[in-house]
Amino acid sequence: MKKIRLIILFFLPCLVWGQQDLETKLQDYVRQFNANDDEAVVNLIPNSQSAEWLRTNIPLLDCPDPTIEQIYYFRWWSFRKHIKQTPEGTIVTEFITPVKHAGKYNSISCALGHHIYEGRWLKGNDFLKEYVDFWLYHADKGQTRPRFHQFSSWLPDALLAYYMVTGDKEYIVERLADLDKDYAVWEKERQLSNGLFWQHDVKDGMEESVSGARREENMRPTINSYMYGNARALATIARLAHQTELEQKYRIKADRLKTLLLDSLWDKDDVFFKTRLQKGGLHSAREAIGFIPWYFHAVPDKKTYAAAWQQVRDTAGFKAPWGLTTAERREPTFRTRGTGHSCEWDGAIWPFATSQTLRGMANLLADYKRKAGIRPEDFYEEVAQYAKSHVMYGKPYIGEYQDERTGEWLKGDDPRSKFYNHSTFADVVIQDLIGFKPMLEDAFAIKPLVPSGKWPYFSLQRLTYKGHQLDIYWDQQGSRYGKGKGLHIYVDGKQVAHSKKLKSITVNL
Repeated sequence: MKKIRLIILFFLPCLVWGQQDLETKLQDYVRQFNANDDEAVVNLIPNSQSAEWLRTNIPLLDCPDPTIEQIYYFRWWSFRKHIKQTPEGTIVTEFITPVKHAGKYNSISCALGHHIYEGRWLKGNDFLKEYVDFWLYHADKGQTRPRFHQFSSWLPDALLAYYMVTGDKEYIVERLADLDKDYAVWEKERQLSNGLFWQHDVKDGMEESVSGARREENMRPTINSYMYGNARALATIARLAHQTELEQKYRIKADRLKTLLLDSLWDKDDVFFKTRLQKGGLHSAREAIGFIPWYFHAVPDKKTYAAAWQQVRDTAGFKAPWGLTTAERREPTFRTRGTGHSCEWDGAIWPFATSQTLRGMANLLADYKRKAGIRPEDFYEEVAQYAKSHVMYGKPYIGEYQDERTGEWLKGDDPRSKFYNHSTFADVVIQDLIGFKPMLEDAFAIKPLVPSGKWPYFSLQRLTYKGHQLDIYWDQQGSRYGKGKGLHIYVDGKQVAHSKKLKSITVNL
């Protein structure tokens, strides 16, 4: 027995996981993804260069949930396929193949906010500035109709989120005047005399929805939440630029929109944010867009509002076998508008909406005291299901939208839907599940939503944050990473924080 113990002790150091092991794991995933792909479209970074590009640019994840881990790497691999060089700067596409409703270079602004939130975690993310400049200065030139405002947008909010990761103050301050002008254009185009913004559901990217219409000027939680988030972001950017009057201007706009959201779009009887119709009154249906105000922290920390989240656990509400639906399942017209013809948002699962709902849910759990009984376990269950939904024919896949009972992709095996870049996933894992919270200051917080006892270990390594490299390790037994038991946080190779428990920590750089 003594000899056996000696052999075990001799080999223990070889079991410690380091960055080399993660690089090997990444290469294995990339070989698998490349083997499954006919690479019908090649943009800036071909499959042959994908392993090296990912190794250089993405934070490396190690976790015991094989599906979440696989899809984390798959989504980065597929995001890379959409980075496209054009004569007017690098952009990020939504569809991998050309579509009729796109602008120049197959550009579409619908998922612009998602692209920035996801791409900000890349080490080499300067191309996002070219992408933003494309929309601000080039997208509408030579076009027969507006392209940037073809869809609702939360660009200023996403740009502030980009700054909070990169620390690139000069860029966002230089764009402030143009973002201010653009906000005024949105007000001219879409703001009503009552102060609320209206939008066609199709220009929210949510056509054939239960409460929407392609021609009616309905006041939707989407655009009003986006414009609130944009106003609040512009106030913060103005403060960074030391423009006091502009800061005050946008604080007033944000405060007013928050009041209008609560007074005009909240249904106190159904306990939910809803669409106010052009013809009057609130639409009767609850839709996933009613969770979007929490994405931007537009909702007070009160039980009254938090109760809306009980619908994510209700199978007559939004909880379905394959994920969270875009309309409540008890709605009489749920899934009655056809299938696969016009991109219906009347109940089927859309990753675009799932990633928004998960961010709102994470904000509730991380930043609010009143949570209406929603637990990290509920959040984890939905993230895990979201990961599992990324499948077709047994292989990793991301498409447009899915049947809520079977997971069938409702556009089928359509080349236009393959690698559909219309949502986030890595951003949900990094900011919400692992809980890395960027801050305006030279600091960050860790607020993990991994349920207690769920993961005995995880690590997020080579995360680039404000010019530093961060490595985060959770090791319940202390045997996987060789760092000891507990939560260990390193900045530029130096340990800066440690906790025996998986709990919230704030770290100053």
